[in-house]
Amino acid sequence: MKDYQPDFAQWSLDAIRDEDGALSWLEEQRFNWATTTAAVLADILAGKTIILITDEKRKWFENYILSSINNDKIDRPIIPIISIDSIYKHYNNINGGEMIDILDNMLTLSYKENYTFWYIGSGDDKRSDMAKRKDSTYFWIFDEDFHNAFTMKSFDSHLDIKLLQLYKLFNASLNAGMFGEVDVNS
Repeated sequence: MKDYQPDFAQWSLDAIRDEDGALSWLEEQRFNWATTTAAVLADILAGKTIILITDEKRKWFENYILSSINNDKIDRPIIPIISIDSIYKHYNNINGGEMIDILDNMLTLSYKENYTFWYIGSGDDKRSDMAKRKDSTYFWIFDEDFHNAFTMKSFDSHLDIKLLQLYKLFNASLNAGMFGEVDVNS
């Protein structure tokens, strides 16, 4: 008999509530969280590479994610995640569709369509343009309603704390999905 695995929405609600109120702000957005996060977790578990893009104001957070997600103390396989800036150092200089097309072609050749973007930042930042072209992009986007995105407000005085809390929940979700504690496909 197969062990019971809760669906990801229920698992997320339980994980949010286990934080003794620290994530109470997230409870009302949990379905948005669960839908978008379950999809990217399924991509990761299927072996896709995550290409992380942030706006300039969240570069500190990009560095935090990249240094902590695969740190030397984890008890799980290493996750294939890389910054767009480490792939193409001149990413900030991209203007217009033609250069985005060229970079997209390079990524397709390099990763054989086996990648997805994770964008964190303002919806009106030009660094989001490439990520917005790919339907499977995982968004933590600010000040914009965008399909298949977890949305937040950039003027929230607790935004940095909330980002760190979300990352903690994301990391716990990744572990739970990887070790069969939750069904990310439900």
